[in-house]
Amino acid sequence: MTHPMPGVPNWVDLGTSDLQDAIRFYTQLFGWEAEISGAEYGGYTTFRIDGRATAGAGPTFGEGQPTAWSTYIATDDADAVTARVAAAGGKVLVPPFDVMYQGRMAAFLDQAGAPFSVWQAGTMKGADIFDVPGALTWNELVTRDIEGSAAFYGDVFGWVARESSMGDLPYIIWEYAGETIAGMQQMDATWPHDLPPHWMISFAVADCDDAAGYAQSLGGRVLQSPSDLAIGRHAVLEDPQGGAFAVLQNDQQ
Repeated sequence: MTHPMPGVPNWVDLGTSDLQDAIRFYTQLFGWEAEISGAEYGGYTTFRIDGRATAGAGPTFGEGQPTAWSTYIATDDADAVTARVAAAGGKVLVPPFDVMYQGRMAAFLDQAGAPFSVWQAGTMKGADIFDVPGALTWNELVTRDIEGSAAFYGDVFGWVARESSMGDLPYIIWEYAGETIAGMQQMDATWPHDLPPHWMISFAVADCDDAAGYAQSLGGRVLQSPSDLAIGRHAVLEDPQGGAFAVLQNDQQ
């Protein structure tokens, strides 16, 4: 990850059907501190590591809305991004609005239907810590439309999609301003046909196998068992309410 700057992922948060249980699960799994906001913010919770913001969580609002993690991309002009999303074939789910003095946000679907949001910082800049155990370490777009997504995010944010590999599998690296900022993976026929495109987030852990086992003991599930990748040991987990996320043990960090 790179420190938040306009044009790169800078925040993740969880919309959950049971905020109190999510706080229990994630504070125990990652050792996070939970800072719960007042009623004016709907109980929105900021998770911290040694006082530094790493992620957020709040209740779902729409009936039937699934529990899910969201990726936010930093911007200095949420309204301009909104116009570019519409022009590039995306869909505006939530037009830009002010979150009091904290910042300005909007939510979208990309051209293939993957949800994402943008954050224009006010007093809240985004995450303050990356790449240490418990902190955000990677964001990855999983999609069935690699070429369309390369064009969409290029038009909206100026990202460049570079062909790479993850072991024996092809992989796309997103670059911006000369920095590697995220990844993209093709959903082929082996993926469940009803799984929509999405942004997967990965939190750093000291021991992937221990984290997977501990998540199960806390009421979560292991969706993909720990396995070795070129960048480290990786697993995909699910919290008790169904929110999917990954953990990554990178011994080079």
